[in-house]
Amino acid sequence: MPRVQLALRVADLEQSVTFYSRLFGAEPAKRRPGYANFALTEPPLKLVLIEGEPDRETRLDHLGVEVESAEQVAAATDRLKREGLATFEENDTSCCYALQDKVWVHGPGREPWEVYVVKGDADAMAKTSTTGAAACCAGTEG
Repeated sequence: MPRVQLALRVADLEQSVTFYSRLFGAEPAKRRPGYANFALTEPPLKLVLIEGEPDRETRLDHLGVEVESAEQVAAATDRLKREGLATFEENDTSCCYALQDKVWVHGPGREPWEVYVVKGDADAMAKTSTTGAAACCAGTEG
């Protein structure tokens, strides 16, 4: 089942993990240096916490929709293009400790949205992709 993703950049990862564990009554599904995510079924949400700069307020990093297959990403890409939205596609991208296929669009306020599928685990936070992009979540730039 698809679920909405909310990625936050937080000043204190440990404090945020503790808070969200208490809020949702669940432990993170994945923990890595500077990163944690909660794969919740109730509510259906993928909450991603990315370590930011100390003493800065939490801010939105990006939004997304996690789907179950690469075919669903391709279908979303086709639909978004038909709707006249500018898309940026990434396939076999290692980002946020996962191998992913994804497509990015931006809302009217420049808020970045991705539709993505997790194809497997990866050892690194930073992105490496067929496009040679260097930073994770490049759809958030610009």
